[in-house]
Amino acid sequence: MRFETYIAKRYLFSKHKLNFITILSFLSIGGITIGVAALIIVLSVFNGFGNLVKNYLINFDPNLRVEIISPDVTLNDYIKLESLVKKIPSLKAYSPFVSSKVLAYRNGKTQVVVLKGIKTESNKNFYGIEKSLLYGNYDFKSYGSLPKIMLGLPLANNLEVIVGDTVTIVSPSGIEKVITQFASPKQSKFIISGIYYSYNNKYDESFMFSDITIAQDLLGYKTDIQGYDILLNDIDQSDKAKEYLSKHLNPDLFSVNTWFDFHKDLYTVMKIERWAAFLILLLIIAVASFNVLGSLSMSVVEKNRDIGVLKTIGAKNSSIKKIFIRQGLLIGIIGTVLGMLIAYLVCYLQINYNIYPLDPTRFKINSLPVKIQVSDFIYVGLASLFLSTIASIFPSKRASQTDPIDAIKWE
Repeated sequence: MRFETYIAKRYLFSKHKLNFITILSFLSIGGITIGVAALIIVLSVFNGFGNLVKNYLINFDPNLRVEIISPDVTLNDYIKLESLVKKIPSLKAYSPFVSSKVLAYRNGKTQVVVLKGIKTESNKNFYGIEKSLLYGNYDFKSYGSLPKIMLGLPLANNLEVIVGDTVTIVSPSGIEKVITQFASPKQSKFIISGIYYSYNNKYDESFMFSDITIAQDLLGYKTDIQGYDILLNDIDQSDKAKEYLSKHLNPDLFSVNTWFDFHKDLYTVMKIERWAAFLILLLIIAVASFNVLGSLSMSVVEKNRDIGVLKTIGAKNSSIKKIFIRQGLLIGIIGTVLGMLIAYLVCYLQINYNIYPLDPTRFKINSLPVKIQVSDFIYVGLASLFLSTIASIFPSKRASQTDPIDAIKWE
């Protein structure tokens, strides 16, 4: 152990009496501890909410969606698109789809909804419908002449339907003929086979799912599709997959979007809020660092004689600076480690024992969501140690400028 570190430890811990400087040092440690703990806990709560929102939103959303945006797409374009989709790195599954707004009505109750036709046979778990089912079964096989449909619980409540009831869907396809030739609009009756609840208001309140062949006929797509929904083995590869597809597809014919693009504004706001919370709570650590500055400055005055003696026996100015910088760093390390331990303990108790419950009748969750990330501990710890070190530079520089003759001439 270098003598600078040894002396720094003696100055910090080996106090023969409790004086103001000692109390100030303990307050500095306490301030850093509270600041670090508060910052990590708040970031963990932000992580929990962010992860919860993300899971709700991507429960039915694909990781990637390629959508046809032009009527000029040819058969060769369709073939090229499917070929490219199959070659996506980290591809898990893909499904063609069609969708459009339709009018649903039942016994005088009407609702404008989105009818989405999906490939139901081989994509049972693709959209998360089955795991979100409350009533009925995942079943799209026609019941006699009636095709089957699935919808969310809030939408079922609005239409006042249950599993086994029928609902009529009116399509906007061919609406020109309805207006000009007074023809009947294209419509079809569906039997409800299942009701789901995904906690995603977008899908629960306004989406109906049917088999793609039924939806293609009703919506006027014939054998065409609207695009492909894509799932990846690693959702973090979505941007790379988007870049790969965008590079090979004509942007005038196709649009490519990731799960982040679907709710970009929301995710961006959540990131801004997280950074704002980080910077604001970092001020707690900054205030504690001012205490470090004060305690070290007073320690330099108190240890003026010791500094003179050390210089007299050959200690260099750089060594004197290191003593007080390391004393400030020790305060920072102790406060940071204690803050991390407290933050981890609080997060652990919340995750495992729900010490801060929420009312599930008012919220969609029964406890405050918390997610621990190692990166938060690293970044907060580094920020805390950096501020503690910066705060110790001025007192250490002042200590190194002490004149040894003036310091010990009365001894």
